[in-house]
Amino acid sequence: MRPKVGVLFKMKSKPLEELKKHADVELLLYPSVEELKEKIGEFDGIIVSPLNPIPREVIERAERLKVISCHSAGYDHVDVKAATERGIYVTKVSGVLSEAVAEFAVGLMIALLRKIAYTDRFIRAGKWESHTVIWSGFKDIETVYGKTVGILGMGAIGKAIARRVKALGTEVVYWSRSRKKDIEEEVNAKYLPLEEVLKSADIVVLALPATPETYHIINEERLKLMEGKYLVNIGRGSLVDEEALVKALKDGKLKGYATDVFEREPVTEHELFGMEWETVLTPHHAGLSREAMEDMGFRAVKNLLTVLRGEVPGDLVNREVLKVRPIEEVKML
Repeated sequence: MRPKVGVLFKMKSKPLEELKKHADVELLLYPSVEELKEKIGEFDGIIVSPLNPIPREVIERAERLKVISCHSAGYDHVDVKAATERGIYVTKVSGVLSEAVAEFAVGLMIALLRKIAYTDRFIRAGKWESHTVIWSGFKDIETVYGKTVGILGMGAIGKAIARRVKALGTEVVYWSRSRKKDIEEEVNAKYLPLEEVLKSADIVVLALPATPETYHIINEERLKLMEGKYLVNIGRGSLVDEEALVKALKDGKLKGYATDVFEREPVTEHELFGMEWETVLTPHHAGLSREAMEDMGFRAVKNLLTVLRGEVPGDLVNREVLKVRPIEEVKML
């Protein structure tokens, strides 16, 4: 019997067609938790985006479910502990979005320092003459060139950011859980302790995953080390204590903040919305591009099918699940 797979978001057509060769597919676009609770019992596998929360209450009704394939590098929208307890394999997509996200991070950085988003709003409002306001604020508009960029997290995304900012004429310092000699040699990046990165960098870029250890890694105390600096976040919203961040911006201690992620998403209102000069805000889409989404779709499909073939994928998140339900027991293909 062919497995039944639910796809909970609008996946690119080519990877979706590949999936349909091997499974019966039902598109259930962005269901609410209540809607998913009613349907989850029908599926052997699901492919989910970061906009599809999969909490314990859904997983507890997943009677047939064998695999949750995340169409993302992050998996904090899935209750992995609950999935592991029920013997459900959880996979992620690693490395595919690195170049797209790094490119976006540099775009945020340039937009923040050069006030591109702010001045775009001026001209769209028909206020060409208000360019005098921008000219009067020239002392607060800066180039990325000549700055020191500090990167927290030197995985694939961090390395891709380092290569790009080095080409823009910056010095690179970084902190990561382990030293990365390859990027040190490639772009002359300098490894420093976390607090030293915050003190020495003009621009700090967050490229860390969401873990208990990284929760509010940028807090009130560390923001004090960043007076007169800029912060860019393309990691996860939970990396930053947003209450402390807003205070630092209001007090003029932090020069500016650009982010693609928030502590609580989706965001419909936020104190940051009123800080147009000091911030650049985007709705968690740093990895979105036609090329990246197609590659990610194929990888998510491959991960799901690998599990259903009774094989352990390299992108398995919860390896403890192998002890709960051996991979041979989930084989359907």
